[in-house]
Amino acid sequence: MSVAIVTGGAGFIGSHMVDLLLARGFKVRVVDNLVGGRESNLAHHAANPDLSADWVDIRDLPPETPIFRDADYVFHFAGIGDIVPSIERPAEYMSVNVQGTVAVLEAARAAKARKVVYAASSSCYGLAATPTREDHPISPEYPYALSKYQGEMAGFHWHKVYGLPVNSTRIFNAYGTRVRTTGAYGAVFGVFFRQKLAGKPFTVVGDGTQRRDFVYASDVASAFLAAAETPLAGEIWNVGAGDPQSVNRLVDLIGGDKIEIPKRPGEPDCTWADIGKITRELGWVPQVPFEEGVRRMMAEIDHWSDAPLWDPSSIECATRTWFNCLGKEKTA
Repeated sequence: MSVAIVTGGAGFIGSHMVDLLLARGFKVRVVDNLVGGRESNLAHHAANPDLSADWVDIRDLPPETPIFRDADYVFHFAGIGDIVPSIERPAEYMSVNVQGTVAVLEAARAAKARKVVYAASSSCYGLAATPTREDHPISPEYPYALSKYQGEMAGFHWHKVYGLPVNSTRIFNAYGTRVRTTGAYGAVFGVFFRQKLAGKPFTVVGDGTQRRDFVYASDVASAFLAAAETPLAGEIWNVGAGDPQSVNRLVDLIGGDKIEIPKRPGEPDCTWADIGKITRELGWVPQVPFEEGVRRMMAEIDHWSDAPLWDPSSIECATRTWFNCLGKEKTA
C-alpha cells in the first residue's frame, strides 16, 4: 500500500483529503496538533486500520521522525489562518506557517518522499486582476498571506537545492462540511450558519455584490491527489471553481434577512481563479456546483450551533486592528 502523510489531517480540508486517500486505498498517517483540527472530523474512520494519527505540532517534527518513514506522498495542510490574528500575532504565523513548513520539508526529504504537495493560498495575489493566473504578480496584504507565500517559497527552494519533488496548489475560497469555526472572526459560512440558527440577520460586508471563487473541499482534495500523482514537479496550480459567486447569492441559498457592515481594507471585490493550467496539465475540473455544496452544508447546519454568534458590534470590535493597520493612508 502507498503511504500518504496528511499534516493538518484533522482539519477542514485535511480531513477531506484523508477521506479521498482512504477511499483510494492509501495507508494514511495524520499529523495534527488539534489547535484548529478536531478528532471528530476523523471519527467516521475510527475502525479503519489504514489510518493512524499523531497529535503533534509540525514544528516539533525531527527530520528522521518515524511518522514519515516510507512515505510516498506528503500533503501539507497544517498551519494557522485568519487575517486579524495574523495582524496581531505575526511572529506566531511566521513560526507555524514558515518554520513549520521547513520542518515538514526536512522530514519529507529524510524519508525520500516521492512528492510533497503544499497547500498555498490565493491570498498571495493580493488585490488581483481577474481571472487570476499563476503568473500574476505577488502582493500579500497581511501577515497570513505573507507567511503562506513564504512557506511556498521554502518548498520550491527545497526542490531546487535538495531535489525534493514539491508542487504547490494555491487554494481560493474553499468551503464545505467541517469548515472550521473558531473564536476568531473569519469564514463567511460559519458566521452565516450560526446567525441562521439563531434567527439573526446575516452580516453582509458592503452591499454583498462582492464575488468569491468558492471551491468545495472534496474538489480541493482531488486536485491535491492529482498534483501528487503527476510526474511534474516544481509546479504551481490555482485551485478554484473558476465561477465566482456573490455573497448575496449565498444569502439567497441559505435564506434570511441581511444587514450591511462596512467594507474592509485589503479585500478584493472579486476572487476568480483561472484554472486553465490545472485543467490542461492535470485534467482536473471541479465537480461540485455551488448550489449543491451549500445544500450539503445546510444538511449539517446543526454542526455550527457552537460557533461564535457575530453581530455588527462584535464584528467591529474584532476587526478594529484590521482597519487600523490596513485602512490607514500609505505614505511614501
